[in-house]
Amino acid sequence: MLEIICNTSPLQYLHQLGRLEILHHLAGTLVVPTAVAAELAEGRQRGVDVPDPGVLPWITLREPRSQAVLPLMIELGPGETAVLALALESQDAVTILDDGLARRHAQRLGLRFTGTLGLLLDAKRAGHIEAVAPLLDTLHVLRFRLDPTTRLAVLRMAGEF
Repeated sequence: MLEIICNTSPLQYLHQLGRLEILHHLAGTLVVPTAVAAELAEGRQRGVDVPDPGVLPWITLREPRSQAVLPLMIELGPGETAVLALALESQDAVTILDDGLARRHAQRLGLRFTGTLGLLLDAKRAGHIEAVAPLLDTLHVLRFRLDPTTRLAVLRMAGEF
């Protein structure tokens, strides 16, 4: 059975867009590592508008069973590392990562992945949102890193350019 394992930034940005339900619509049950939940809790304590995955019934919090892989990824944060560790333990997983280094690790490990932008494209294709462009504009205001070439490519894939 396909597992969807999510890192901190996609949860943060979709929540701040008011579109966290996209994850539930696209994934059904979502797995969030406890390290990601801890990062989000720390953000909430600092006054950042981030979700609490522990109160959402469609999110399962999980700790990786094996810690053996974790020291190999010292340049990653605890959330990204836990996402990759959980994905390696799964028979069939898709990780949701925005961090470029974490995505390169996922690729090297042979893991399937997407990110916030991929989720927005999937949500549009599935009819959960009408347009991607206004959400990209809001992401820009929220300081989501998106270079102009990638923005253009996403808008083309969404049929909005």
